[in-house]
Amino acid sequence: MYRLILYSLFVSIFISCKEQRAPITETEAKPKTNVIFLMVDDLGYGDLGSFGQEEIKTPALDQLAKEGTRFTQVYAGSPVCAPSRSVLMTGQHTGHTKVRGNFAAIEVPELPIAGRIPLAAEDTTIAELLKANGYVTGMFGKWGLGEATTSGEPNLKGFDEWFGFNNQRRAHNHYPDYVWHNQDTFKIEANADHVESKHVHELFSEFTFKFLEANKDTSFFMYLPYTLPHDDFKATEAFKALYADKGWSEQELNYAGMVSMIDADVQKLMDKLEEYGIADRTMLFFCSDNGAANRYDDIFNSSGALKGRKRDVYEGGIRTPMIVWMPGTVPAGKINNYPWYFPDVLPTICDVTNTEPTKNTDGISVLPAILGKEMPESDRFMYWEFHENGYDRAVRWKNWKGVIIGKDGALELYDLSKDEAEENNVAAENPEVVKTIMEYLKTARSPSIYWPVEAQSN
Repeated sequence: MYRLILYSLFVSIFISCKEQRAPITETEAKPKTNVIFLMVDDLGYGDLGSFGQEEIKTPALDQLAKEGTRFTQVYAGSPVCAPSRSVLMTGQHTGHTKVRGNFAAIEVPELPIAGRIPLAAEDTTIAELLKANGYVTGMFGKWGLGEATTSGEPNLKGFDEWFGFNNQRRAHNHYPDYVWHNQDTFKIEANADHVESKHVHELFSEFTFKFLEANKDTSFFMYLPYTLPHDDFKATEAFKALYADKGWSEQELNYAGMVSMIDADVQKLMDKLEEYGIADRTMLFFCSDNGAANRYDDIFNSSGALKGRKRDVYEGGIRTPMIVWMPGTVPAGKINNYPWYFPDVLPTICDVTNTEPTKNTDGISVLPAILGKEMPESDRFMYWEFHENGYDRAVRWKNWKGVIIGKDGALELYDLSKDEAEENNVAAENPEVVKTIMEYLKTARSPSIYWPVEAQSN
């Protein structure tokens, strides 16, 4: 009888301990923490209500910000699609990651598309790391880091299941007649013969929620690189109708409708996580892959007060709205100004999931900031290079932002603590800061055979 009482007491304590979840700490994450990384395409820094948007309604994303933490100084990996995704997946900035542009500067004839450089076997992704740690991995949307039959196709880079576009050019079409499901084509018969019947985002959404339901009792990593609101600008009629009385152009109506389509999916995602009882063990990130493709000044003001847009290394081209949500773990309703960028995502997610990160990254874990803790001012440099305009570079160091336009351009310097809009070049008044950044630039990058750069005079 005594042993039975002791055994019952032990079982009661064991069950109680299991039911009381300890919060994540930066040194020991919960072993069953799911991660969802939702990254949309060409959304501007000012396109969400929680980031100042007044015309486009984003109630679900605004609620996500109220229940989570809004990060105001987070940067994408690049001002365009493919390199930004490469930085995200590998944790290496554009001076080190394999894919440094949408098209290589040289043609590689043996590839399915000569200029589309894929990730190589040695390029380790977040998905590969988490899969090796027992996570089920899924991706639904736009990949852009390897055509079919190359070393970079998603099933070879850590994803158990994926559905969508592996070519970013085809992803401009929101009514395609086929996409990819793993290593097979998925025909969309409703869109055959150029008929625009089934919006591809609806399919992305269907596959997302099928994956979520199938894996709600496991540990999963779900990467959602949705193609909205990238051009072609085509929302479904129901979402365009939300803004029918605005008197906007057809493009503006479609753009607003596409953002609202994203918002509706975020609401459904939050609801399903709550319904399945896994919201408190699922960390959800929301952001964009680069800045707004169009500023829509005096209508949406998609870049907010920031200078530039997509394809610029100024703030409007690389700064992204970032919201992180996990009820009971991520502080609710907080605004965090700590600066971080896409190379930090890999080590951070590894920290969250108790996964060993690769050594070859340019990022740091920002989990303490996500948990609402103070992080010391960093002395590190954040780096971007962009080749479509020639050879543009940007560096953030503390509150300083250095920009060089063109291979032989002079360094512009901005103090972001006073001049977020990058209106006042203060390089002449701060020669020591200029010297420090120029010295860093001498070793910031490694050579790339696909994006060669002549020796720099600086």
